[in-house]
Amino acid sequence: MSSSVKIAISLALLGLALWIYRSLSPADDSRDENAFFYDLTEQKLFVVPRKSIPPIDGIHGKPMAGVRAIVVSTSGDPADKKHQKIGYLEKYTPELKAIFEEVQRARLEGRAAEARIDRGQVPHNTLVRRLQESEWHPLDSAEGEKITSDWNVAGPDGRMPVICSP
Repeated sequence: MSSSVKIAISLALLGLALWIYRSLSPADDSRDENAFFYDLTEQKLFVVPRKSIPPIDGIHGKPMAGVRAIVVSTSGDPADKKHQKIGYLEKYTPELKAIFEEVQRARLEGRAAEARIDRGQVPHNTLVRRLQESEWHPLDSAEGEKITSDWNVAGPDGRMPVICSP
């Protein structure tokens, strides 16, 4: 793999880690955005507040069945529902999930967030997989990097896919 490809992948991972960290920061607490999640049992997309920390309960309450779904539009238009597909699925290890939940609780209670998040631990404790596969991979592994970038290729019309929000 060339050094320019390695740098591009590293920058993409850093950007994703920062996005995850920022999505849990106090500055974003007032936003009411939603995110796509996927119920592994029901095999269906559903929408929950984006601050939900995966895995969460599924559509019918099955524990830990809901994981974040990165939904992309292959037409380059995020509003084009006909061309939306799941790029990959994402969840956190139990350890990172617990840290994120403690930080959220502390902020809701007006306490200082005692459990500091080490940004360096986020990629290794963020797990990803393709929709049709069952094995989860750390985001910072070779396979994790491949999973999170496979969807990002130009289509036959030359348009780049984009990530969609509900």
